[in-house]
Amino acid sequence: MSISTVDQLLGTATERHRAGHLAEARRLYQELLSVMPTHAVAAFRGGLVELQDGHPEAALVLIARAAALAPDEPRHHFGLGQTLQALGRHAEAAAAYRRALQADPSSADAHFALGVALQSQGDHGGAIVAYQSAVALQPDHAGAIGNLGVALQESAQIDEAVKLLRTAAQLQPATTSHALNLGIALCRQRNFAEAETVLRGALLVQPGFPEALFNLGNALHGLGRLREAADQYGRALALRPRYADALNNLGNIHKELGEFASAEAAYTAAIEARPDYVTALNNLGCLLRAMGRISEAELTLRRGLQVSPAHSALHDNLGSVLKDLGALDEAIDCFRKAVELDPSNPATHGNLAYALCFQSLRADAVLEECLRWNERFAAKFPARSHANDPSPSRRLRIGYVSPDFRDHCQSLFTIPLLSRHDHAAFEIFCYSSVERADDLTRRIQGLADHWREVRPLDDEALASMIRDDGIDILVDLTMHMAGGRPLLFARRAAPVQIAWLAYPGTTGMRAMDYRLTDARLDPPGFDSHSSERSIRLPDSFWCYDPLTDQPQVNALPALERGYVTFGCLNNPCKSTDATLQLWGGVMRALPDSRLRLLAAEVPRASLLQRLAAQGIDAARVDFVPYRKRAEYLRSYHDIDIGLDTFPYNGHTTSLDSLWMGVPTVTRVGETCVGRGGLSQLFQLGLLELAAESDSRFVAAATALAGDLPRLANLRASLRARLERSPLMDAARFARGIETVYRGLWKTHCQGCLAATST
Repeated sequence: MSISTVDQLLGTATERHRAGHLAEARRLYQELLSVMPTHAVAAFRGGLVELQDGHPEAALVLIARAAALAPDEPRHHFGLGQTLQALGRHAEAAAAYRRALQADPSSADAHFALGVALQSQGDHGGAIVAYQSAVALQPDHAGAIGNLGVALQESAQIDEAVKLLRTAAQLQPATTSHALNLGIALCRQRNFAEAETVLRGALLVQPGFPEALFNLGNALHGLGRLREAADQYGRALALRPRYADALNNLGNIHKELGEFASAEAAYTAAIEARPDYVTALNNLGCLLRAMGRISEAELTLRRGLQVSPAHSALHDNLGSVLKDLGALDEAIDCFRKAVELDPSNPATHGNLAYALCFQSLRADAVLEECLRWNERFAAKFPARSHANDPSPSRRLRIGYVSPDFRDHCQSLFTIPLLSRHDHAAFEIFCYSSVERADDLTRRIQGLADHWREVRPLDDEALASMIRDDGIDILVDLTMHMAGGRPLLFARRAAPVQIAWLAYPGTTGMRAMDYRLTDARLDPPGFDSHSSERSIRLPDSFWCYDPLTDQPQVNALPALERGYVTFGCLNNPCKSTDATLQLWGGVMRALPDSRLRLLAAEVPRASLLQRLAAQGIDAARVDFVPYRKRAEYLRSYHDIDIGLDTFPYNGHTTSLDSLWMGVPTVTRVGETCVGRGGLSQLFQLGLLELAAESDSRFVAAATALAGDLPRLANLRASLRARLERSPLMDAARFARGIETVYRGLWKTHCQGCLAATST
């Protein structure tokens, strides 16, 4: 075939190719190659035909031949990269694009394509450099600008990502992927209102766009418009019924609304659509735990770990489940593993610090972990000055921060205080992160001068709100427990910051100025156990209101039964080996006695085995399930004497026990959480029930069990004694805590004056 004929055949093939007649172009290229197998242009263009026609394997053979025949031609390497990319061979594609750029460094498209290949491998840093090179060469390259924005978003450079994605959307307003990515970035930026606008705009251009509907649901969720969010997830699912992400997020909405059955159905459907969907498995496990189905929760979370053994959140949540089951040591191992896998998560590390309170006999282990938490998460925030008026006697603004202004044991202590505050001297603000408000939420709201619903706000936004409110003293009611916001306090949202109520231990935070305690929880010499300055309240750390007068106290069960029933209705996680040793000593000393414990179905067999090791036969042990508060209190009708846990004493549970006429024998420890029983019994004049050693614990319990007349008298009189004590004197407690607030504020004002005068 002559050269002119070859050129004519190539021209015709190229013309048919450009006109979109791929079959005819293929035939002509093949005809030419059959005569001239080394014709690089025909091989290259024939490969492009195969690639355009959806045959990347065939394309690879031809374009690789072209690249070998003409290695200095950048288009051949670029086409080879496109073909390898289509085959999912991203690393080889990146190598081909680099060869193209060696031949022609000025190709913006090659830099862009290299970025796509690198991003497909998860190399966001390399992709960013490639996209930046493309934009430098072609500043209006909308694809490179948009992809650069996505890569920056994936590298947590959200603000810069938003700027670039806005530019891409302006350059190509009809390309809905730019609007989608901008909406996603705006949600990451927590700019949910603008995200809603952008995503609704995308849906005007492309109404049947499932990803836009899904992300619009995310934006509405962020705005707290849960029902509207659920509607958008539903629309996405109507278009794509097995859209696993939409099913998962729909489950989150139902869970937040308290619609647990619907949440379970959504999570289950998400897992059916994507069996290895770890996020949905994790969410389902947490939901099952919230529903009290602890064994199913454990199985679900372990299934997730089979899929993803290095998933920190699964280890963390499994730790919480195991803690519920009373497997405290294994739970702490899970929390440690979760921290090891993701040392950047403050909540996970906080769970570890809190769990150690239940295990540690000495305070130093807990303090050390809390200090590690502080150095890792809180110490990076700079000190702040505040513009609050430093007048020592003016009306003070007090802020309380909690996720538990609801039907929660915390309300047994916040309501007595809030109901007796002197509002002429103190202006009360409550910052509530309650997930689902209830009657107690509304009751507490009525006790505050100002109520702020802050759950949708991140810590920085909430800190700004608190500063704008001019809060003088900010009180944390949750610390490292679930839903707490310690990083709010790390941001120094108020001039004076105090920890109180969740538990009487330390936060480890240098930004937390004070912790409230009492002289029994923290006797002289205990100040080194906490990072905060310990402020001892005049009487007790607690002021309790059972919020009901029912059920009434009944007669002593032992008088009718002829034997004593000991009991403990604390969470099984407090039933440590040290606790069971104490109980074993009592039960061995009184072989006719019985023991009644609170536990879900699953941990009962394990508890019975551990009790058997202490010589307590299973026939002597009864269990009660978790119940609503009224029925839980009625459980004390079957208990004569309470046995406390150690090293973490019962706190609220012991007060409930005393309210129901059941005296609790406690073992006094070396940590403040292990001295709760001592603190409460001191206020009731019952220190003989607070034992400083294991042998004295056994002696106190057996002595009380051996004196039924005294025990019956205690049962009949304990409620009235509790009501007369500082433990239920709300007015006295409020005046005491207000005196502390005023004193701490005066100290702050003196510091302000001293700083001004220097």
